[in-house]
Amino acid sequence: MFTSLIPALFYGENETVINFSISTLIGLLLGIAFFVWGKKAGVTINRRDALAVVAIGWIGFGVVGAIPFMLEEVLTNPIDAFFETVSGFTTTGSTVITDLDKVSYGLLYWRSLTQWLGGMGIIVLFIAVLPQLGIGVRQMFRSEVPGPITEGLKPKLKETASILWKIYLGITLAEILLLWAAGMSIFDAVCHSLTTMATGGYSTRDESIAYYSNPLIQIIIIVFMLAAGVNFGLYYQVAKGKWKMPFKNSEFRVYIGLLLAAGLVLSVSIMHLHTNFFDAVRHGFFQSVSIGTTTGYATDDFDIYPPFAKVLLVVLMFIGGSAGSTGGGMKVSRIMVLVKAAYHEVYHTFRPQVVVSLKVGKNVISESVVKSISAFFIIFILIFVLGTLFLTALGLDMVTAFSATIAALGNIGPGLAKVGATQHYAHVPYAGKLFLAIAMILGRLELFTILVLFSPKFWKS
Repeated sequence: MFTSLIPALFYGENETVINFSISTLIGLLLGIAFFVWGKKAGVTINRRDALAVVAIGWIGFGVVGAIPFMLEEVLTNPIDAFFETVSGFTTTGSTVITDLDKVSYGLLYWRSLTQWLGGMGIIVLFIAVLPQLGIGVRQMFRSEVPGPITEGLKPKLKETASILWKIYLGITLAEILLLWAAGMSIFDAVCHSLTTMATGGYSTRDESIAYYSNPLIQIIIIVFMLAAGVNFGLYYQVAKGKWKMPFKNSEFRVYIGLLLAAGLVLSVSIMHLHTNFFDAVRHGFFQSVSIGTTTGYATDDFDIYPPFAKVLLVVLMFIGGSAGSTGGGMKVSRIMVLVKAAYHEVYHTFRPQVVVSLKVGKNVISESVVKSISAFFIIFILIFVLGTLFLTALGLDMVTAFSATIAALGNIGPGLAKVGATQHYAHVPYAGKLFLAIAMILGRLELFTILVLFSPKFWKS
């Protein structure tokens, strides 16, 4: 939060400097208070402690991170400020701010930084910079990293967390330089790079990336959105000289193939909405990659697309990025396992005597993993259905309600209808905003880390 003073000072925003100084001081005092409170506690944490730290910690981030929005008076209602901050930290990108032109540079930067921190994970950063705290650290790591990430990383979690953050930072810096060279201001290049690598989608402009009519800028962002949706463990393998590893990874191949196919189909379906072939392809691939990686940027109003194109984008919302990436959704690897498991059940119907191992690529998937993924899928769909019912009960139309729910749960950002690419969430009732904020955290922490808090047995010693 303290780094937000840099753009505020550079652009002469004296009031913003004061507001962020106060916000930073509040955060610092809270940190000191918790440190003193827990000073006499043991240094080892168990699995239950770890789950509580991650789950309650993320809610706390939303509360403390909302302070600058309130002090700046950009958002005067605490629920709105909490919604905006949670949307940032969870890399969702849904916004209740209706006019970004009136927001200070310091706050625009903080808004982008929340997404960058949340992308790789604040607690993963905490693990990277602090000594091991016992067996609970592994649970903390697993609770926060989006999906399994096992592509040959270091066995020690501190080293793994450090490697992930170095890769994350390196790719972010590369995008900043390329966007700056392509014609973005250095401030916009920094903010958009922070939110691209987090697959977050917050922009400094109300029009999102559509503000920049430069095709080169849009192409650069497409490439880096694709990069952010890849399992970061594969980057580690490439850094070690194993260049062929990504192409040997079945999830990577499906991920790239899926987005390329969706981009091509979407481009053809919107051809009549654009003046030339190149524009249709550029917008088609941009929207497909943006929604498929759950980034949520827009160069086009996809709410005016044909029904087929909109349904295709909704399907991509459910799937999301790769496991171990900053992308949201159910993850490509989980969908692959579910499809394979379904095929095996069909196969066993007419050949029950044959025993066949369920494989994804060369990896044999155990029955316990299939069971866990099936439970995740069922709970994900159940929350989606109940959330849609709840939002319609609050008065939202069906398309707005179901797209807002999946946009929150999948950490995508924009939905359809009244929460579409050119719209916002300011009109959603406060009860709906609170629900969507919790749905964002549920999606970011892969459901179980938050849901375990509702089990009475979890709180018993």
